[in-house]
Amino acid sequence: MSARRAVIFDVGRVLIDWEIRFLYERLIPEGEALDAFVRDVVTPEWHFQHDMGRPFAETSAELIARYPEHADLIVQFGPRFNETNRAAVPGMPELLADLDSAGVPLFAITNFSGEFFPPFRVKYPEMFDRFRDIVVSGDEKLIKPDAAIYHLALDRFGLRAEESVFVDDNADNIAGAAALGMHAILFTDEPALRAELKTLDLLS
Repeated sequence: MSARRAVIFDVGRVLIDWEIRFLYERLIPEGEALDAFVRDVVTPEWHFQHDMGRPFAETSAELIARYPEHADLIVQFGPRFNETNRAAVPGMPELLADLDSAGVPLFAITNFSGEFFPPFRVKYPEMFDRFRDIVVSGDEKLIKPDAAIYHLALDRFGLRAEESVFVDDNADNIAGAAALGMHAILFTDEPALRAELKTLDLLS
């Protein structure tokens, strides 16, 4: 039998389909202007500051100072953040339900704004209510793949690395978890993940 007994998930693009573009395609007609805006103005690199714990009030003011012509669009990001996510990744609610039913403890470590996460979490209670605990980078001022966030999470979850399966769509985050001794799975889709969890005797 596998020594692995708990699964720790990433959230964005593993459990929930997430893209900055999902919000702005509602506000800017499809085409070059939309492509340029999400490439050059409200970018993943800019948003990453929120995951590291910076408040939207600060980051948006700085961005508006650089792009005053886009002020009306930039200010929408905070209050309409939940429109950057569309739905659960196909198959993942069912996979979580099956793991939960099998008695597998579920946890998460997510690079996410502490400001944005609470309203995001309540949007998907059927998924997040199954988790025993979730470590949010923006709350901790620690971010994957820094080893410190994995150590903090394992301590908080009451797990040893060798007991844990970690699932993420980011190769750097996977490498960080594997370096600590977790069984790290690079997420591609639900069927591939389900198959690997079966090999670890976490699902039948």
